[in-house]
Amino acid sequence: MKKSTLVFVGISLAIMLVALILSLCGLGINFGLDFAGGLILNYDMGQPFETADVEKALAEMGITECTVSVAGEAGTAMQARIPSLASEDEIQLLQAALEEKLQAIYPGMNTETATASYVGPVAGRTLVRNAVFSVLVAAALMLVYIAVRFDFASGLAAVLGLVHDVLIMLSFMVLLRGIIQMNSSFIAAMLTIVGYSINNTIIIFDRIRENKKKPACMGLTRAQVVDLSVKESLGRTLVTTLTTLVTIVCLYVLGVSAIREFSLPIIVGILAGVYSANLINGYVWAAIEDLRTAGRGRKK
Repeated sequence: MKKSTLVFVGISLAIMLVALILSLCGLGINFGLDFAGGLILNYDMGQPFETADVEKALAEMGITECTVSVAGEAGTAMQARIPSLASEDEIQLLQAALEEKLQAIYPGMNTETATASYVGPVAGRTLVRNAVFSVLVAAALMLVYIAVRFDFASGLAAVLGLVHDVLIMLSFMVLLRGIIQMNSSFIAAMLTIVGYSINNTIIIFDRIRENKKKPACMGLTRAQVVDLSVKESLGRTLVTTLTTLVTIVCLYVLGVSAIREFSLPIIVGILAGVYSANLINGYVWAAIEDLRTAGRGRKK
């Protein structure tokens, strides 16, 4: 494997290692309500409102870990996501106190249509289990498809690239725990990236297969064929990636908190996918094929 590829792999491993150390020190992923469980309150405020007013009212009641968002076309619907409370009585007391504080600021607040729902941590465990199962099934099917379409080494390299991209996304969820929580939207983002990332890798592998057959490439090593194929695909990769990133970045900058929870992992995943597809996956394929060739040579 090329020295430059080892450097790129080392950078990825360093990011993962830092995230692992932080997790072991108690600074791991900031799990949101969907995973940790908690209370969701929905109110019609009767007029546009400031989320800071709701956060201040909750803080006065001793609740500092919460997420308040605006919903509805008119911007009058409020949703507060609060960590688990001890009992149903405590929930009722919280609602009554919150309504009293907010009605003093927003007299048009409708308390009769308010809803309160509890999400248990069991739902989070189910989400994680289903997500892991989905990624494993997708990776296995991709391995079979690419092995049939190209060769087994290509399939193995592509699946390792997918694992890399998912682990990088998880690592950045640790590194960015102060600005983002992991909720069910992360699962959707992860599954989206699995499909997006494999597309870049397959395009490069298809170019590698074409270049291997060209007479001009017969004297090149596999790593050199990968170099050529990546360069030939680079223009297409940059255009499609930048086009996608512009859209996702706009969603992150202009979107509400729920959209940001989805778009930020997508941004990280897209960058990780481009990184692995162009700088790692093809060279992993070349290294696997070189090892297989060397192994056959020793047997003879």
